[in-house]
Amino acid sequence: MPPTPPPEDGGRTPVAYLGPEGTFSEEALLAGAAPGAVRAVPEGSIFEAVRALGEGRAEWAIVPIENSLDGSLSVTLDLLADEAEELCIVGEELLLVRHSLIGAGAVALAEIDTVLTHPQVPGQCLRFLRRELPRARVMPAASTAEAVRSIVAQGDRRQAAIGTALAAHIYGGTILREGIEDREDNETRFVWLGRRGSGQRPPLSEREEGPWKTSLVFWGAGAGSPGWLVRCLNEFADRGINLTRIESRPRRERLGSYMFFADLVGCAEQEPVASALAGVAAICAEVRVLGSYRGAGPATLRP
Repeated sequence: MPPTPPPEDGGRTPVAYLGPEGTFSEEALLAGAAPGAVRAVPEGSIFEAVRALGEGRAEWAIVPIENSLDGSLSVTLDLLADEAEELCIVGEELLLVRHSLIGAGAVALAEIDTVLTHPQVPGQCLRFLRRELPRARVMPAASTAEAVRSIVAQGDRRQAAIGTALAAHIYGGTILREGIEDREDNETRFVWLGRRGSGQRPPLSEREEGPWKTSLVFWGAGAGSPGWLVRCLNEFADRGINLTRIESRPRRERLGSYMFFADLVGCAEQEPVASALAGVAAICAEVRVLGSYRGAGPATLRP
């Protein structure tokens, strides 16, 4: 395991996130961290943010995992499954997400033919895009902030980006329309990641916390037989354990091979969750606990 990097910049702890400056990941980091406790380390992708933690260039990482409108981020789920032996979820953050349409300067919407943003974002703004920009191409960018930085640098009136008001301020963009998300209660859930076995908690601000949660992934050869998934889920139902999320992802092997991600209420080391996990392990080829952590309080909105 890589050594923990020494605190820098007056004792502030390095935390990796999807950069550059001005992303929702940075907003989630700043919303959740104790004031003055962290040094934000921007990375070019979610993969690189997780790798920075694994390689010891950061002590913690914060990454998006799901959105209330557009669902889970497959790249994050796959990384958690792959890195479960070394890294684990140690906390979570809920962020109210406000999207803005940003241009290099003031421009009528009718002039825009290309919109850049992170691939997860268009699904959160479908109504606006279909109604106001029906002929515009939506092109992917590494992050919302990178999209804003790119269109401002190019200065093309025909291009716009969907990103944060913070990114518009940082890179000199012009906000053409605010609040373009489909719902005002649009939330993104982020998870704090740490090294497994460190015994440390991330430097979170004092705030209201929710109950214990546990995230896991499991799969097995029995997945192809009738009732196998039901037997797995009954291990929790029979013990009165509430599952708050379950979904499947391809295992990137043969067609029809899946792994199942689940979140539940309770701590993996305490009963009855510990017994339920043992029961699932008895009928699965693999069960990986991705982390037990205190749930986030109410979602926050960065100004």
